[in-house]
Amino acid sequence: MICWIFTILILVMAKKKLKEQEIIQRTLKDYDWRVRPRGSNLSWPDTGGPVLVSVNIYLRSISKIDDVNMEYSAQFTFREEWNDARLAYERLADENTQVPPFVVLAASEQADLTQQIWMPDTFFQNEKEARRHLIDKPNVLIRIHPDGQILYSVRLSLVLSCPMSLEYYPLDRQTCLIDLASYAYTTDDIKYEWKLKNPIQQKEGLRQSLPSFELQDVLTDYCTSKTNTGEYSCLRTKMILRREFSYYLLQLYIPSFMLVIVSWVSFWLDKDSVPARVTLGVTTLLTMTTQSSGINAKLPPVSYTKAIDVWIGVCLAFIFGALLEFALVNYAARKDVNAGHRMLSKYANHMDYSSGYQPLVSTTAIMTPTRSWWCLRPFVRRYKERSKRIDVVSRLVFPIGYACFNGEYSCARVMLLLRREYSYYLIQLYIPCIMLVVVSWVSFWLDKDAVPARVSLGVTTLLTMTTQASGINAKLPPVSYIKAVDIWIGVCLAFIFGALLEYALVNYYGRQEFLKKEKKKKTEFKGCLCPSDHPFNQDLRQSLRLDMNTYRRKRWTKFWLNRYLCGNTEVSKRVDLISRFAFPTFFACFLVLYYVNYVN
Repeated sequence: MICWIFTILILVMAKKKLKEQEIIQRTLKDYDWRVRPRGSNLSWPDTGGPVLVSVNIYLRSISKIDDVNMEYSAQFTFREEWNDARLAYERLADENTQVPPFVVLAASEQADLTQQIWMPDTFFQNEKEARRHLIDKPNVLIRIHPDGQILYSVRLSLVLSCPMSLEYYPLDRQTCLIDLASYAYTTDDIKYEWKLKNPIQQKEGLRQSLPSFELQDVLTDYCTSKTNTGEYSCLRTKMILRREFSYYLLQLYIPSFMLVIVSWVSFWLDKDSVPARVTLGVTTLLTMTTQSSGINAKLPPVSYTKAIDVWIGVCLAFIFGALLEFALVNYAARKDVNAGHRMLSKYANHMDYSSGYQPLVSTTAIMTPTRSWWCLRPFVRRYKERSKRIDVVSRLVFPIGYACFNGEYSCARVMLLLRREYSYYLIQLYIPCIMLVVVSWVSFWLDKDAVPARVSLGVTTLLTMTTQASGINAKLPPVSYIKAVDIWIGVCLAFIFGALLEYALVNYYGRQEFLKKEKKKKTEFKGCLCPSDHPFNQDLRQSLRLDMNTYRRKRWTKFWLNRYLCGNTEVSKRVDLISRFAFPTFFACFLVLYYVNYVN
C-alpha cells in the first residue's frame, strides 16, 4: 500500500514538471526574439505604441568613491518589467489543467537568455566598467507570468563616473548619478518608467557602510534626451553623498591648527634666542608645506579654489608671518643697540668722575624716542624697546586674526569574527609613541636658559609624532568615526605639544624674573650712596637672606612635596618642577584608561 502511494506521488510530481517544460516549449515555439512586442496603447493600431518598461533598483553597496578620477563603484540588483503578449500561456489552461503562477527561465553559461526572448537594450550612460556575477551560476533571472508579464532581474557591479564640485572640500556634498536608457529604441518604441512602489530599495546598513561619505538621500528622476537620431527615454537615480568631516578634523585641521599655535611660541621667547626662533619658524613652515602636499596629492588638479586651499593658505600665511615678525624684531633690536651705543658715547664724554664713583650707564637704560602711531599704545608704552613692542603686539594680533578667519528571499549569513594581532602595533606604534612622549619630558630637566636645546627637542618630537601618525593613517581608509589609534595619537600629540608650550611659559616667566632682579638692583643702588661692596650693605643682605631662609624652612617642613615644588622662589623653576610630576602622572592615568577601554 505504501509503495503504491509513493509511486502515485512520483507520477504526479513528474507530470507537473513535464507541464512546465511543455509550457516553455510551446510558448517559445515560433517566437522571434528579434521582434519588439506590441505596446498596450490601443490608439496605435499598427504597433500598439511604445513598450512600457517598469524599472526597480535594489542598491546593495556603494564603495570606492575616488575623488581623483571622479568615479565610484556600485553593486545593485537591476529589475525590469514589461509585457509581451506572445509569451502569455494562460490560454493553455483548461478545466483539467492548472498552469503555475509563473515560469522561471534560469540562465547558464551555455544558454544566453537574450537569445531566447526579446529584452530591452538598456545601457548605463555614465558607466565606465561593468560586469555580471557568475558565481556559483549567473545571477540572472527571468520570470514569465500567465498574462505575458515578464520580470528580468540581474546583479551588476558597475564603475560609474561622478563629476564632483570640490569648492567646499572637505565640507562638500556630492550628487552621483545612475543614468539608464535604451541604446537603439526611441520613445516611439520603448518608454521607461519608475515602479510606483519603492522604485529604489536599499540594503539594510547601506547608509552606514560608506567609509568616508554619508548617504543622505536617494532620489529618482527622468532624463529623456534628444539627439540627431531621435528622442530616447531615460531614467536617473540621484544619490546625495555628504563627506564625513571627522577624518579631516583629526588628520588635517587639528594638526595644522597646532602648527600655527606652535609658530606663536616664538613671540614668547627672548629676542636674543635667534637659533631657537629661526628653527621654530622654518620647521613649522616646512611641516605645514608637507601637510598641504599630502592633502592635495589625493585630489584632482582643479582650476578653482577649494575650501581646503583657503585653510592651508591662511595657515601658511600665519606661520610665514610669524617668521617675518622675528626678522623685524631682530632688525629693530639691532637698531636699538646701535642707537644706544651712539647715545652712550655721546653722554659718556660729558660725565664728571670727580666724585670717585663709576657711572651707572648701560645700553639697556638708554632708549630711543618712540613714535605715536601705535594703535595699542596704552598697552605697549611700558615697553621701551621697539623689538619688545613688536613681540607684545604680535601675541595679540596673530591669535585674534587667526580666530576671525577661521520581494522577500530566504537568506543565510555567516559571520566571521576576526581579532587583530596586537604585537605588530605594539612594536611599530605604541612603544615608539611612548618613547617620544617621554623624550619630550627631558625638556623639564634641562636648564631654563638652554633655549635652543629645549625648543629643538620639543619641535623635533612633535614633528616625529606627526610623521608617525601620517604613516599609520596612510594604511587605513578615511572613515567617518574616531578610531582607537586616533585617540592614542591625539593624546600623545597633546602631551608633546603641552611640553613645548610649557617651555614657552617657563621662558616667559624667566625673563620677567630677570627684569625684576635688574630693576631691584637699580633701585637698591639709587637708595644707598654706599658702594655695593660696603660692609654695612653686605651684613644687611646676609641677615635678610638668613631670616628668609629660616622662615621658608619653618613653613614647608611638614610637607616634603610642597617643599620640593615650592621651595624655589623662581616661578619659572616651579613650573618645571611641577611638570616633572604632572605630565608623567596624567600620561600614566591615560595609559590605564586606554588599556581598560580598548586593549582589555
